[in-house]
Amino acid sequence: MKKTSSVFIGIGLILVGGFALMGNFTISLLGFEFQMLPFWRMWPVIVLGIGIALALPAIFFRGERWPGVLFIPALPIFITGGILMAGSLFNAWEIWAYLWPLEVLALALGFAFAALYTRSFWLLIPTILIGLNGLVLQFCAVTGLWSAWWVLWTVEPLAIGMLLLLVGVLTNTKPVVAIGLIICGFAAAAAMGMLVLLSIGPWAFRYIVPLGLIGVGVLVLLASFLSRPGEQKQIAGEGTV
Repeated sequence: MKKTSSVFIGIGLILVGGFALMGNFTISLLGFEFQMLPFWRMWPVIVLGIGIALALPAIFFRGERWPGVLFIPALPIFITGGILMAGSLFNAWEIWAYLWPLEVLALALGFAFAALYTRSFWLLIPTILIGLNGLVLQFCAVTGLWSAWWVLWTVEPLAIGMLLLLVGVLTNTKPVVAIGLIICGFAAAAAMGMLVLLSIGPWAFRYIVPLGLIGVGVLVLLASFLSRPGEQKQIAGEGTV
């Protein structure tokens, strides 16, 4: 155990030193002066090194399953280090406003790698759920179209439906598969409906939706009134007996 930890520490130090050396070499090639880009701006190399060090056991111990779980924290930490490095080197910290959903996507990718290495395909469930949300968040962060959540909220039921489909297929449970298909169908229908309403215009939400609720209420009342004569006959028949 002591020998293994020494190996990991040694590899981690080599990686940190290598990243620092490559960074300084790149700075020299680009013609930057040391005063313009101080060495302390390379501090995110430490975060990158931690992410790589966490992934090393899964790479070196391929025959073992447990190291694959380390991909779950390793990839988000590595992506964090990459964003920090870009922000520190170019003094562009505003990139966090556009790239922070990469953390969510990296977490989903970590679950995916963990599922492959541990051969536990149940880990694909959080992969799908987190991954779909990460894609939506990244789209909104890059485009600034946060109002698109009027339609993109349907990703949530879609993710749940896909998870149920996955569980149903893995467990060979037909009712679960059927429920998953129903929820996916609902998500698709809801997305189409929201797109239609948005294309028609804001007035659709003011008039069509309330009218639709009124129509459903009228149908419910009619159904209740139509069912009453049959119920009365049944009650009368029970009274004569």
